[in-house]
Amino acid sequence: MARTPRRRRVPFAAALCLLVATGLQTGCRAQETWPLWDAYARRIIDGQGRVIDHTAQDRTTSEGEAYGLFFALVANDRTRFDKLLNWTEQNLADGDLTQRLPAWSWGKRPDGSWGVTDQNPASDADLWMAYALSEAGRLWHTPRYQKLGTALAARIAQQEVAFIPGLGTALLPGTTGFHPDAETWLLNPSYLPPQLLAYFAKMMPTGPWAAILESLEPLLTRGSGSGYAMDWVAAGGSIRPSVTPTQVCSSDTAATPVGSYDAIRVYLWLGTADPQTPVVRQLLPRVLGMANYMKQRLTPPERVDATGRVVNPAGPPGFSAALVPYLRALNMGTQVKEQMERLSESKDTSTGLYGKDAAYYDQNLSLFGTGWVEQRYRFDPNGRLQVKWK
Repeated sequence: MARTPRRRRVPFAAALCLLVATGLQTGCRAQETWPLWDAYARRIIDGQGRVIDHTAQDRTTSEGEAYGLFFALVANDRTRFDKLLNWTEQNLADGDLTQRLPAWSWGKRPDGSWGVTDQNPASDADLWMAYALSEAGRLWHTPRYQKLGTALAARIAQQEVAFIPGLGTALLPGTTGFHPDAETWLLNPSYLPPQLLAYFAKMMPTGPWAAILESLEPLLTRGSGSGYAMDWVAAGGSIRPSVTPTQVCSSDTAATPVGSYDAIRVYLWLGTADPQTPVVRQLLPRVLGMANYMKQRLTPPERVDATGRVVNPAGPPGFSAALVPYLRALNMGTQVKEQMERLSESKDTSTGLYGKDAAYYDQNLSLFGTGWVEQRYRFDPNGRLQVKWK
């Protein structure tokens, strides 16, 4: 008769960790690596916590620092989180994020020195930074982070929000430069992740956040071009697709509105948001141009104009990663598989990153998209972050 193998006794604390490793919920945390985040940090973040865009003359943006904070939190990487926060505060906010919004651009100046090259803040970066800090405070039980996130959100509400006739309360892309004339405001739909707006509406109910969330529906309904999200939308009286602020100010009559590197995030935010988050179900049908296109093509378009004409069909690998949650939200399983395969084929085994040039923006889109697919993070209906390690 076969003998039953004798079970080795396991100490109680170790047993709890074994349960975590097998996917059961316990109070013991198992540190799980995130290979893409580690590869990103090695290649794109320096030892001080500066996120470096090597494809743009080694520039650093507040967007990169904000995304880095979010990914570090998802990875339970508090060491890098603190370095990112410290570098941002010291170099983009004059040493105090409670007193000023971070400058959006830092790099090499014309005189050869390194420092802030544009003091204007970027509200999407500010929003992601406030969110990452607030949720880090909750998940890591660190009130200092939460207070800093709340202070930053309050400053955004004070300095980057405006009431626009015909639209309502809106989040401006920055403090200056987006109101070219008395009747026109230039807005960027990709600066408005519905899950983050829902989060701040819940956390700060007396603020403008719920009204800003409501503004997203008309921005996409009337500001999209043939079912494609646009990079820029003009509002004030009417709402319509727009060229970039630079093109508006230069009166470039040859320029046309497009959806490209900014707009790709609209699909990403809608796909990663919980379906029960306010306005998400209403918004998905507003941007079905991209879904219909992907039913016939294997590669996302890099640029589409407001008439629906594809200007450049060759979107980079990060676009595939960004579209996966959106396609899954629309139950397009075949297209999800195709984009995941395309992304996988683009991986550079020598760096662990996607694409031959390991472009900064591609990696950010890939971290968002694949991190969501791997269930490393989720958002609940009110925008609170759910992480794999918690």
